[in-house]
Amino acid sequence: MPPQLQSPEIQAFATGFPITLAHAGMTLVILIVGAALYALLTPHREIQLIREGNTAAAMSFGAVLVGLAIPLSVSLSASTSPLEMGLWGATIIAVQLLVFRVIDFILHGLPQRIQEGEISAATLLVGAKIASALILAAAVR
Repeated sequence: MPPQLQSPEIQAFATGFPITLAHAGMTLVILIVGAALYALLTPHREIQLIREGNTAAAMSFGAVLVGLAIPLSVSLSASTSPLEMGLWGATIIAVQLLVFRVIDFILHGLPQRIQEGEISAATLLVGAKIASALILAAAVR
């Protein structure tokens, strides 16, 4: 075997790369599950609205993806095993979905306003979802 293939760097990469892919894949699955649950829980059908060209719905759903990804990325870096990643992932989804529902409740009427395509309502919702994600991410560490 050539010496460059036996270097510690190559060996570390060969060992670590499959683990990296597995952890990233698991986190992406958790993200998709969380986004799907959110889509099922919203009072309006955001995916359908997005397909119809509703920019406000696209902004809101994009914020859900970012709002889940921020704390999931922190939990990914802080976790030491797939079990821990799964537990943090499930907890983050539950807490973020609850927070998103509370935001929707506090900002009464926003789902209807988003359904009507109101960009200002979506922008406020985006800010609230990202702010809650950053706070949750800090709490995970």
